[in-house]
Amino acid sequence: MSKDLQVIGITKKMLRDAVAKNSYWNGNLTPLPKSKALWLLSNSRIEEKDYCGVIGYEGEKMISFIFMFPDLLNNKDLEPTKVYWMISWWVDKQFKNTVLGTYIYNEAVNLTGKQILIKSYAENVNSFYEKQPFTVIVSRLRHTIFFSLDASMLIGKFKFLKKFKFILDKIDATTAAIIRLLNKPKAKNKTRELSYEYINQLEDITWDFIEPLCKNDLIYKTKDYVNWQLYNMQYTQTPISKKHPYKSLQTGTSNNIYIHNLKIMKQDTIIGFLSYVINYNELNIKYFLVGEESNYNLCVDALIENLIQKKAKFIFTDDTKLSDTITKRYKTIFTHRVTKKGLAHKETKLGSEKLEMLNRDGHFY
Repeated sequence: MSKDLQVIGITKKMLRDAVAKNSYWNGNLTPLPKSKALWLLSNSRIEEKDYCGVIGYEGEKMISFIFMFPDLLNNKDLEPTKVYWMISWWVDKQFKNTVLGTYIYNEAVNLTGKQILIKSYAENVNSFYEKQPFTVIVSRLRHTIFFSLDASMLIGKFKFLKKFKFILDKIDATTAAIIRLLNKPKAKNKTRELSYEYINQLEDITWDFIEPLCKNDLIYKTKDYVNWQLYNMQYTQTPISKKHPYKSLQTGTSNNIYIHNLKIMKQDTIIGFLSYVINYNELNIKYFLVGEESNYNLCVDALIENLIQKKAKFIFTDDTKLSDTITKRYKTIFTHRVTKKGLAHKETKLGSEKLEMLNRDGHFY
């Protein structure tokens, strides 16, 4: 490999200095949006010496990046323990067939003291993980529920359709409009007794509702932590995207990206809490919490009413019960399901053999 190669571990303090000097946001490709970096810096759970990533450079060019940061594992009645989420692992295509990827990966693992959690990983690196000292701690389905014929997905699968994109976009829009027309009356009728209180941050009443529903989560939840997860600071709206000075490896910059948080109210009582990110046509669910089981379907109806209002065309969730309920109650085009495996390094101190990784655990979209 090149003599100009450098691999640098980035601590929270180093990230803070980088933001102040605009170190990573002056080229065509950046590791993460600046808004995402500022969001990380606002997390009191991350100490100044904790690592948030590892970057590889050849000269001044970024050629590899691993995005990670620490969290606290819920040990029930014991003190929470520190673990690191490894969120993404990128290597420039020119270095795909070199040892760089493995080298920077091992560097990241060692910097965290091998206390690593991985929520999911791409199938093309499955063979890599089979040879590494990682254990599958949970297996779950990721659901993508389509309410239209997604032109971009069809083109991605069948390249020859690209020349028919204009026609496919028209079909996509028409299909989405028909599905909305079929679902809207039902959602409106089912939710006629509900109201929605949209919020930016949790107040005590909302946290009192959320706290008992999260007490057994894999990740230790506090009011401050959940507020941090829901903070809209992490996203950057770019109305004229082509003139934005950089592109990022991490999601967070779009001409239509925003998080919506709401209390689902019935007769002035909170029956559910919903948090979702809209990114163009996508609705990505962060939190879907329901108090009494008898109100579950009502909260699903509230979710669909929000989907229709935002004119989103598909939903992402790792919640199988939620996905199944949506498809039973409403018209959809199809649901794509793929198995995702959560991993932990064999030296990670998990503290319990019975682990469940919920949709909201490690969800930093």
